[in-house]
Amino acid sequence: MLIALSIRSFLLIDQLDLDCGAGFCGLTGETGAGKSIILSALNTVLGGQAPKSLIRKGETRASVCASFAPRADNPLWQLLGERGIEASPSDGLTLRRVLLAERPSRAFINDQAVSAATLGLIGEHLVEIHGQHAASKLMRPSTHRTLLDAFARNGAAREACQQAWEDL
Repeated sequence: MLIALSIRSFLLIDQLDLDCGAGFCGLTGETGAGKSIILSALNTVLGGQAPKSLIRKGETRASVCASFAPRADNPLWQLLGERGIEASPSDGLTLRRVLLAERPSRAFINDQAVSAATLGLIGEHLVEIHGQHAASKLMRPSTHRTLLDAFARNGAAREACQQAWEDL
């Protein structure tokens, strides 16, 4: 669940802080209200592309920070551990992306430097954006096996197969 989103110097946004209440699941508003910019910022912090053109005109940097409270059974906790990123369900998860005009962007999970690809991998387990042109997880072949195993409740068989592969 998204807890909070903080955006600084991103496109037209000077600064914006959103505190999301329990059960927050949608972002709506009038045409021109800035929904697309907020979604672009969210996409950026979830590992999407971060071109320098996203930095607000006249600024040298932009940043987006998103705090989440994923359930303890979310597979992302295992992914984080496999990548050596310290995190626990009791502390929540904070993703941050800093865009710099003169250098490549920087990415962080719980203040630990990570690659944008790692942000993207973790982000797939945090948010699913549905919009006019956004693809859902069903459109990403990399998620098909996980979704099928979850639907079939193959968790134990999958783990046994993984262990057999590692033993081999």
